[in-house]
Amino acid sequence: MSILTKDIVAQIFTRPFRIRPILHQMVVVGLNTLPIASIMAIFTGMVLAVQTYYQFRQFDLETYIGTVVGLSMTRELGPVLTAIIVAGRIGSSTAAEIGSMKVTEQIDALRTFGVNPVRYLATPRFIALVTMLPFLTIYTDFIGILGAYSISIIKFHIRSSLYIDKTIHFLDPPDVLSGLIKAIFFGAIIAIVSCHKGLTSGEGAQGVGRATTNSVVLSSILILIIDYFLTIILP
Repeated sequence: MSILTKDIVAQIFTRPFRIRPILHQMVVVGLNTLPIASIMAIFTGMVLAVQTYYQFRQFDLETYIGTVVGLSMTRELGPVLTAIIVAGRIGSSTAAEIGSMKVTEQIDALRTFGVNPVRYLATPRFIALVTMLPFLTIYTDFIGILGAYSISIIKFHIRSSLYIDKTIHFLDPPDVLSGLIKAIFFGAIIAIVSCHKGLTSGEGAQGVGRATTNSVVLSSILILIIDYFLTIILP
């Protein structure tokens, strides 16, 4: 996996640059993931607002729901949940697609025609995931905060201006930036793991299925582990 990472990074700076495959993968990673990311984000924000309200109501701190939701979404829940969803949707499809190509000897055919499989298959996906996951994280942060805002105003009758003021006052740019930095690392993890599992998948349908499953499981575990260390390092 370390060798694959080195090869991917080396191919990024190797000419000629192929833009069309990268744009295609960006659409697959970003635009096509928006519906499921929207559902995840809005209900996560709403559940977080409800749980926070019932706990804070005991201390008359209901107006700080926006603060808790904003910090939780931008620093942790936004990047982590988005990355896990992308690992399940994009990581699995990447491992299955590349694994199927390996089983049907299409990767060997690429080498026969002088095409580098890492440059052709892995590098565009790596660039797309590293680029689009921060944008997806920003989107899920906004949708999650919007969901919490709506439930707080409609169900708990918190004043809109007070909710917004508390959220803006305590939510600083470093909070958002730390989540985006995490998203970059998470995107790299998903790309490297899924491509590696696809390129090293076993023979037959069983091998491809195992590679797909291992890709999602390993990506999710590494996302949670890296999240812990990045939380310690980042302010």
